[in-house]
Amino acid sequence: MGMRFVQSFRSYTFVDSISQGYIAITGLEILCLHGDAVPKWPFFVLAHVLLFLLIHNLVRLQASFPRHGILDFVRHFYPVLLYTFFYRETGALNHMTFAGYFDPFFIRLEQRLFGMQPSLMFMEKFPFLPVSELFYAAYFSYYVMIFGIGLALFFRGRAQFFHYVSVLSFIFYVCSLIYIFTPVVGPRIFYPELCGIRLSPDAMPAFVPAFPEAIKAGPFYQLMAWIYSHLEAPGASFPSSHVAIGLCTAYFSFLYLRRIRYVHLVVVILLSLATVYCRYHYAVDVIGGLVTFLILVPLGNKLFFKFSHAELDGNSRNVGQSKTDFPATHPPATKKCK
Repeated sequence: MGMRFVQSFRSYTFVDSISQGYIAITGLEILCLHGDAVPKWPFFVLAHVLLFLLIHNLVRLQASFPRHGILDFVRHFYPVLLYTFFYRETGALNHMTFAGYFDPFFIRLEQRLFGMQPSLMFMEKFPFLPVSELFYAAYFSYYVMIFGIGLALFFRGRAQFFHYVSVLSFIFYVCSLIYIFTPVVGPRIFYPELCGIRLSPDAMPAFVPAFPEAIKAGPFYQLMAWIYSHLEAPGASFPSSHVAIGLCTAYFSFLYLRRIRYVHLVVVILLSLATVYCRYHYAVDVIGGLVTFLILVPLGNKLFFKFSHAELDGNSRNVGQSKTDFPATHPPATKKCK
């Protein structure tokens, strides 16, 4: 029985392993650290156990029926489908070790570094609807990038898709763990009507400008307001996952989808600026997102190519891929992917 259970893990890919690892780690954190901060902690622990078993059986089932189209799609795309759940969950878990938020420290840091609050002054300097809609549209493009690049690589070749979703998920899981232990709301904390949180008066900047009415009339502003009112996780600001993951998607455009790479990069740059302009992130969050990208993409690549050779061989044969599916920047993988 035990041997059969161990053998059932043979169909796991690298992204399956890190996804199950994240589920197990956060489940144990809830079990051991919940205290009074997570009133419904048994529900969260049970959800993690069920999700672990669901993914495990999904992987096993797809291994038994590898040519089933819908099952194949769900089995490979499930990490992306779970990002919203994991992201939202961080907002319910981020007071297990710290009762408040770290925003006062970040506000003081911004003031020391820039002599002002860039997240307040950027929009104040350019309070124009065309400018704001450009930035809010770029911010919204984050969701399009994740799914769009994923779908393009999924239908282009499973080996490249595995590479993409593995490194992307690695970044996402590390960011989520940081959010749980380092809750930072971001500039929305200056507006209690938006986030329901009030800073002490001594932590507030001297001047908090209102959102211009012309900007609030924009369709992309209203779309993002709806998304944040329904899907936002308070405390998930530093480092900016929008910047880290947006840059990661652009990185894979440069690797595998070169026709769109420069347009994609321009949109990611606009997205990074939008995080500050739209008052979702401090400027240091953007720097943190850039550093996160620079550290975790090489590390994610190293781990992926170290642990994925055998499984990529099998998946490449199943979908008729060749050793040219990976760029020459990864010679170990190109030799083993047939």
